[in-house]
Amino acid sequence: MTAHLNITDDPAADRLLSEEPLALMLGMLLDQQVAMETAFAGPAKIKERLGAFDAETIAHKDPDEFVELCRTPPAIHRYPGNMAARIQTLCSTLLEDWDGDASQIWTRDNPNGAEVYKRLKALPGFGEQKARIFLALLGKQYGYDGDGWRESAGAYGEEGSFRSVADIVDPESLTKVRETKRAAKAAAKKSKA
Repeated sequence: MTAHLNITDDPAADRLLSEEPLALMLGMLLDQQVAMETAFAGPAKIKERLGAFDAETIAHKDPDEFVELCRTPPAIHRYPGNMAARIQTLCSTLLEDWDGDASQIWTRDNPNGAEVYKRLKALPGFGEQKARIFLALLGKQYGYDGDGWRESAGAYGEEGSFRSVADIVDPESLTKVRETKRAAKAAAKKSKA
């Protein structure tokens, strides 16, 4: 199934996310300390500037040149140098462990949700929360239907929730996700006080 994602408000960037699993994975990697739309638009910027978009090309690009590519305005991230290195490390891991094909993480050997979560957590740059969110995104919008994916995604897998990028399908749902995140931050701040 080809997804029809609507995350960035940029049809070309959303098309790349929908059609290219590596783009979706790199968008998730970039999704920290920047707006979700900025993070998930990053892969389209890389593709446009690099002229190609595959794990091998990205992993083998000269690191200094790749940093400059990521730093060129508009930068792919608030911290382009750090993220350039993370992107290349992730692409190297995909080459070594997954034949350069990000989708193998959720398709090779027909894995269940717990296995996909385990595989995601093993990737550089994917901790527990990012792995759960990405698994929820795969299940809710990318056609992954392995047994137990909702349970393995935790609260992010709940139907009808508005917790993360996994729940964004239009501008209204984006607003709801932002409100949920704001409320969670306010509650966390209040509990620390």
